[in-house]
Amino acid sequence: MTNSITKVLVANRGEIARRIFRTCRDLGIETVAVFSDADAEMPFVREADQAVHIGPAPSAESYLKTEAILAAAQRTGADAIHPGYGFLSENAGFARAVAEAGLVFIGPSPEAIEAMGSKKEAKARVGGAGVPVVPGYDGADQDPKVLAQKALEVGFPVLLKASAGGGGKGMKRVDQESELADAIESARREGENAFGDGTLLVEKYVERPRHVEVQILGDTHGEVIHLFERECSIQRRHQKVLEEAPSPALDDALRAKMGAAAIAAAKSIGYHNAGTVEFILAPSGEFYFLEVNTRLQVEHPVTEMITGLDLVALQIRVAEGRPLGIAQDALRIDGAAIEARVYAEDPAGGFLPQSGPVLDWHLPAMEGVRSDSGVETGAEVGIHYDPMMAKIIAHGPDRRTAIRRLRRALRQLSVQGLTTNRAFLVQVLEHPAFLAGELHTHFIDEHLAESLATTVDPETLRRALIAVALDDHERRRASSPLPSIPSGFRNNAHTPQRLRLALGETEHEVAYRHHARERGRFTFTVGDTSVAARVLGRGERTLRFEVDGLRQTARIVDAGERVFVQLDGQAFALRRVPRFPDHTAEVPAGACVAPMPGKVIEVRVAEGDAVEAGQVLLVMEAMKMEHKVTAPEAGTVESLHAAVGDQVEADAVLAVVG
Repeated sequence: MTNSITKVLVANRGEIARRIFRTCRDLGIETVAVFSDADAEMPFVREADQAVHIGPAPSAESYLKTEAILAAAQRTGADAIHPGYGFLSENAGFARAVAEAGLVFIGPSPEAIEAMGSKKEAKARVGGAGVPVVPGYDGADQDPKVLAQKALEVGFPVLLKASAGGGGKGMKRVDQESELADAIESARREGENAFGDGTLLVEKYVERPRHVEVQILGDTHGEVIHLFERECSIQRRHQKVLEEAPSPALDDALRAKMGAAAIAAAKSIGYHNAGTVEFILAPSGEFYFLEVNTRLQVEHPVTEMITGLDLVALQIRVAEGRPLGIAQDALRIDGAAIEARVYAEDPAGGFLPQSGPVLDWHLPAMEGVRSDSGVETGAEVGIHYDPMMAKIIAHGPDRRTAIRRLRRALRQLSVQGLTTNRAFLVQVLEHPAFLAGELHTHFIDEHLAESLATTVDPETLRRALIAVALDDHERRRASSPLPSIPSGFRNNAHTPQRLRLALGETEHEVAYRHHARERGRFTFTVGDTSVAARVLGRGERTLRFEVDGLRQTARIVDAGERVFVQLDGQAFALRRVPRFPDHTAEVPAGACVAPMPGKVIEVRVAEGDAVEAGQVLLVMEAMKMEHKVTAPEAGTVESLHAAVGDQVEADAVLAVVG
């Protein structure tokens, strides 16, 4: 039986919704978006042919509500639902409800999702099909004492994993017995909060492993193929940040072996549609089954780039009941592709998620570069969803070219208004070990743990400060009733104009004089350095200028007290220093503040308790992750300002230790 899909509702949000809409438009298929209160003004909502509001911001009250999504499909006349990834994409009950409503689910069967949704069952199924699996415990007895004992039997290090999990949620590495109790409790709680299931697995942790996954595609006629592998070893918090295809670790023989294992895993459950079989690859060349993702992956664009195939179009083709029509031996790898996930997060602050407005989002068109973005200038990154903003993907005839293209794209990307991992991604791409393809899942900890703070080039910063002063001058001049007179004009031409800007806690003074006889020319003094500068041209958010003969274009976003500058691949979030600072808003000594907006889910101390430096005082939940707030020093809890269930803003004082 074949179906002709005419209107697709995407039960998701952000960049994946926009990406699916793009293929649907190409195929002449109408689109429907669903959105929560928090997403009403997001780009994906406007890009759909129709959009339906489905509830408040929390995903449990909107994107995870099967009834609301099915009602939206019925209301708009959609005949198919694409789940994207995350949310309900691997929920067998949702897939079954879609089918029972007479709609087409663009994904695998509910039975396949159920079989692979439990890591325990998945391991047993694929192991029975001859696919190698990691040693460990997946028993029904979930008593914490039993789990701890099994961890001791497996031997440290061990990995605790939420059986129903994914994306690093509910996953904890444990290196010694004293860490077990807290890790079991935390992993179980994260599993329950994220997936409604706190069942845990215990697995042997493979040292210095690579994370290699194989893209599979199956149709309802029994045909299953693989579209080669992806290397996904660059991770933080067990979540991928850079992915590439093909893997630099695989030769043709190993590629064929892993591809065959992936197909065997898929056939063991009668799999159809797109999916991914994930493996751990040991330095010895041995590989072990990790899990099957029964959905489209975040990193699917790199596979599309090296194969020339549109995976969403193929998903729709399979969902319509048509054969794939692609022979395995006809597939070829074309060059190399690499993807960077741009997150609103602070690498120097333990990769803590960030939230806030996107004051500028700009990426120039470049050869071989694709952008799958969920945001645009004016969008808001909230606290309710994953903080991924976009994926930047580069393709080239070889790995080195793809890396160079991606590096240039990230350096050119202007994403202003909140802290992101953009500079960190460039740092990874420039690392000699990455360029050599010497990758493993601890790459960041091994090579970059001591250098996550963004390094500021003093000369680039100096030019950025000058650019802000020049931009201020041009803006004032343009609004002056006498534009021929330079802003800041004074009778005493020897007295310079001054501007104070802070980068972090460091303040910088910029002093400059306008050359009265040479319009647009200035002499600037920053610190001990004096230079000649002039304006060459100014756009809405760009300033073309020259400093001592060097011509550049800065991208400048003025947000009142704050001003953001993108120059020469570096981003500077500057603060205008007022002439008369207000000291009343200073945080008291010993204060423990919220690292981001979120919900307090646990308070472990009371007022008057004695605490040690680094002791956990409260636990917050934000953007699907738990975050511990610790004592800055040993002392006594003088005051508590939050209780379980409180929703707090970033930098809110939660406790004071004196």
